[in-house]
Amino acid sequence: MTTAVTDIAYHPQRQAIHICHIVWSFRTGGLENGVVNLINQLDPQQFKHSIVCLTDYDADFIKRIQVTNVKLYSLHKRPGQDPRSFVRAYKLLRQLQPDVCHSRNIAALEYQLCAWLARVPLRIHGEHGWDIKDLAGVNKKYIWLKRFFKRFVHQYVCLSKEGKAYLQQKIKVPSSQLNLICNGVDTEKFSPKARAQSSLPPSLRDSQRMIFVSVGRMVPVKNHPLLVSAYIELCQQDAAFKEQTALVIVGDGTARTELMNQLQHAGLDAQSWLPGNRDDIASILVGCSVFVLPSLAEGISNTILEAMASGLAIIASKVGGNPDLVEDGSNGWLFESQNLTALKQRLYHCYQQPAQLQQSCQRARNAAVLHFSIQSMVSRYQALYLQRLPAITYSAEDA
Repeated sequence: MTTAVTDIAYHPQRQAIHICHIVWSFRTGGLENGVVNLINQLDPQQFKHSIVCLTDYDADFIKRIQVTNVKLYSLHKRPGQDPRSFVRAYKLLRQLQPDVCHSRNIAALEYQLCAWLARVPLRIHGEHGWDIKDLAGVNKKYIWLKRFFKRFVHQYVCLSKEGKAYLQQKIKVPSSQLNLICNGVDTEKFSPKARAQSSLPPSLRDSQRMIFVSVGRMVPVKNHPLLVSAYIELCQQDAAFKEQTALVIVGDGTARTELMNQLQHAGLDAQSWLPGNRDDIASILVGCSVFVLPSLAEGISNTILEAMASGLAIIASKVGGNPDLVEDGSNGWLFESQNLTALKQRLYHCYQQPAQLQQSCQRARNAAVLHFSIQSMVSRYQALYLQRLPAITYSAEDA
């Protein structure tokens, strides 16, 4: 049985367009943050929403949704193959009768079959990043699945140029069905402020240290161990670097305890802070100096955008959509994925060149405001929904 978490009156007289978002789960993450931002910014008199989680959700994370025209459901999909979850999805979609079914990533793509059977007028699928089992996008099973299920999708959303090229070249999606829509960031919420307003611990907030910060789930694809190893080695090689810098990593996951133990063993626990999940990211970023993202794979990183808007220069691995956001040598620096030496060089360069770092911070903020505002993202999604919906019929032949 599906479980409705929120049950808000939709005011049907307004005839708002009903969007059903299908996701694996609804917990802290870049993809999920993007859904929250989109829902919060779309006109609630013009759009209403259902969020269908294939597995589960985080009740605290749901609180980030600020509008009331949203319902949330869980299909409670079992691990592995669960054919009954498709039956539940079909019945739910028949009950909801949405105008748009918007799935995200490969796990949710399969449920576009249910949307087709339920005769949902407009079916959209978003590719937001790579699976940890397929970082290069070459898994033959995944390619076959995506090619098979593309017949049930009208339009695709690609977050990066790499993602668009992958869908066009590997999955053979026609260019007429591809829409490049980069994530957006709230440049008012994330903006440079006085350091005194930072929610960093007083020992870091009140110091003059250069603070390297990373934000993200502590899972293998985010590759935080590379950052910790690079920082430890630099501190061991240069006493002044150790004295004048600090490391902050915000997020929770399987690697957190081990990383904390490594920093403690290296004698760096007093200048490192790994607080787990936090809801005050904006006030943490504003107290830091450089944002670091060492991921093995990325779509378009919300955390990079938030850091840029906060006025932080970026050090990021050269993967996925990171080069779409970071202009090497301008608003930050790129390095080859898994290259410990290159990452150490970028960290040490920031430490040695504070004047250049300050220029990069200003360029990062300018780029976020000019090119990656949340208003730009929302307007593109709104145009996709409004322009494509009237042209779609209920005929099963359109798949």
